[in-house]
Amino acid sequence: MASGVAVVLAGGGAAAHGLTGKGGAGDGAGSDGSADVPAQLRRLLPEKYVALISLDIGRPHGALRETVKRVRAAAEPDTSVGFALGATLFEPAKSIPHQLKEMPHFTGDLLDPVMSHGDVLAHVASDKAAAVQKTVEHIRKTTSPHWTVRWHINGSRPANRVENGRGLARNPFHFTEGFGNPGTERESLDRALTSADQGEPRWAVGGSYQVVRIVRFATDLWDKDSAREQERIIGRRRDGVWLDGTPADEQPNFAADPTGRLTPLDSHVRLAAPDRRTPPPIVRRSYNYDRGNGDTGIIFSCFQRDLAQGFEAAQKRLEGEPLAKYLLTTGGGYFFVPPPGDEWIDTLS
Repeated sequence: MASGVAVVLAGGGAAAHGLTGKGGAGDGAGSDGSADVPAQLRRLLPEKYVALISLDIGRPHGALRETVKRVRAAAEPDTSVGFALGATLFEPAKSIPHQLKEMPHFTGDLLDPVMSHGDVLAHVASDKAAAVQKTVEHIRKTTSPHWTVRWHINGSRPANRVENGRGLARNPFHFTEGFGNPGTERESLDRALTSADQGEPRWAVGGSYQVVRIVRFATDLWDKDSAREQERIIGRRRDGVWLDGTPADEQPNFAADPTGRLTPLDSHVRLAAPDRRTPPPIVRRSYNYDRGNGDTGIIFSCFQRDLAQGFEAAQKRLEGEPLAKYLLTTGGGYFFVPPPGDEWIDTLS
């Protein structure tokens, strides 16, 4: 299998945010007393269960507002509901975020159009699987002349926990991921949120560019390799400890290993961030998925203020990595997460 997925195993899970539904985790102020940042970026520990639902909407006046209203109304208690916007929502272009575009094919991708892109991405999350599933059912059963479900996928986070300020989970390759994320809320926001000096439309300042990648894992092939070989491909032990013995929450000294004797030069983590002092400027989340018939993997998602400097730069470095033969990216898209509040709805409706 080929890849085209950036920093899959360096940090994890899917989230869309900016608005919350009934009982949403984003209700109220963040840890710094502020409620003016996207809700899901305020959570150190993402909810255990998620569903991403991509919607295509019509273009009559008020269709966006009606879609948001109905999706919110479908939310079960104990769920949060958020939204992100695809480039096609803005055709013809109107107040489009400066960098937003349709996600291109990267080397090794096999994108299924049925599982890619969309006008609006709804993110339903909860620590209760039943609450997520019921919300998805309500949305699917909702009759509306304004929108249709393009695709949807469910995910979960095994061993979901927080250590040293980072949300960690276990992926289908048996590795703990999430160590590559910032350790503080301020660092996360600096990496993820757009600012007034980026030339964005006024309504988009304080939002975030989101990349979603549905990545199928060749688990049967992977499990034929020894644990030692797997760790050399990733560049960490399964528990996150670096191959030179550095603890998981500290930075390894790659400069002391110039030939890759301890950590191979083509290992995933070394290609993703050759200089660990300047990690990719993204905030990562991931959820595992299992659609049956051997189709398992992760819903990789990352947030950044700049697509070119964030995901796309890391993606370029990872082309041809040894991990690629175990991965196949089959869907997802680029989206823009609006800042909290309803100004974006008023502007775009």
